[in-house]
Amino acid sequence: MANSAQSAAPVSLSYAAGRLSWPGGEARAVCGRGGVRADKREGDGASPEGAFPLLYGFYRPDRIARPESGLAMTALQPDDGWVDDPADPNYNRLVKLPYAASHETMWMAEPLYDLVVVIGYNTDPVVPGRGSAIFLHVAREDFTPTAGCIAIPREALARLLGLLGPGSTITIRA
Repeated sequence: MANSAQSAAPVSLSYAAGRLSWPGGEARAVCGRGGVRADKREGDGASPEGAFPLLYGFYRPDRIARPESGLAMTALQPDDGWVDDPADPNYNRLVKLPYAASHETMWMAEPLYDLVVVIGYNTDPVVPGRGSAIFLHVAREDFTPTAGCIAIPREALARLLGLLGPGSTITIRA
């Protein structure tokens, strides 16, 4: 497994038809309840179609030891949130709670965000209303569709993190 950004190479992930694949592996996966859409909008429940960088990750330090990864991994804190209000200047960004605008709580009771990789969708530049909080994260046990993210089993995501490094990407297709 990779211990640092210097030792991990870029890896290309591909999501299609309920599977996430990468060189040498694959896992059952789920996308947004709205399917995969090229015209992703805030609140549509869809996963964005296209190729995107994998930027960095988060983990729950009370549930998981710091994962080995070539991506920068940051411990989530109970007051971490992600803004999903297109009218807010911090739209599609991490913020500290409490926060007045509509946001997603990153520290949740469900294990979905025990491991999270931020997918570089609508991040540079951020376009209000194009969609926010698009992550690769832990799937529910019953593989219920997400609100727009890609999700895989926790064990698969933990293994995958060890392969990912700077320049890694994900391609999402219907």
